[in-house]
Amino acid sequence: MAKILKDIKEIAHHKEVLWNFTLREIKVKYKQSILGILWAALQPLSMMVIFTVIFSRFIKVPSDGMPYPIFSFAALLPWMFFSNSILSSASSIVGSMNLLNKIYFPREIFPMSSILAAFVDFCIAGCIFFVMLIFYKIPLTLNILYLIPILVLEIGFILAISLFVAAANVYYRDVRYVIPLVIQLWMYASPVIYPISVVPQHLRPFYMLNPMAFIIDSYRKVLVLGLAPDWPCFAAMAAVVLLLLWLAYNFFKKIEMSFADVI
Repeated sequence: MAKILKDIKEIAHHKEVLWNFTLREIKVKYKQSILGILWAALQPLSMMVIFTVIFSRFIKVPSDGMPYPIFSFAALLPWMFFSNSILSSASSIVGSMNLLNKIYFPREIFPMSSILAAFVDFCIAGCIFFVMLIFYKIPLTLNILYLIPILVLEIGFILAISLFVAAANVYYRDVRYVIPLVIQLWMYASPVIYPISVVPQHLRPFYMLNPMAFIIDSYRKVLVLGLAPDWPCFAAMAAVVLLLLWLAYNFFKKIEMSFADVI
């Protein structure tokens, strides 16, 4: 525990490096694009339109009484934050190999900067979502404050996965090809295009082992339905995320000194 606190202080000491890397991530992502950072809003909007047409008009997927555009966008917010963070984190260390031998700073700053860059996109898309809530006349309640612990839970889960895939990609370059496939399959195993209510009751305990299932469902409850999250389930997910974060962090720190040699 003392070592972890020491590492956190070291990251705080190098906060300017983290900030500069985050800005670099954002600039590289939207460099020489006509719409620039507006793509952060267009990506979830376009997916929402496609999902609404296919799964609401053609296939008639239930949405638990919510307008399907709102239903899908409320899930796309946390899902795209998760997927974009993991995809960019996977190559964050390998893509910055020229810096590994030049200056010292905590190597976990690489995936952390990718997560912060994805969080900027999340905030932009979130503004669009709140405009949609006004358009559909869905009132906000004080329960929206529960979004803070849910978001912290998601960031912890994202950081755990990001630390693992970023370190693994240094040794096994196949990881960057496997991750997009895993993310795509993971989306269908999460309640992005359908509600949890369609999952058979006897399978739901196994289904909810997926932290993203709980996180996405909680976003919908808090933002659209004005309800509080399931606190016992939240406590269980928090314990799982803390364990994953501890395992991923120790794995990362164990092999980080050999990154420069392998690359």
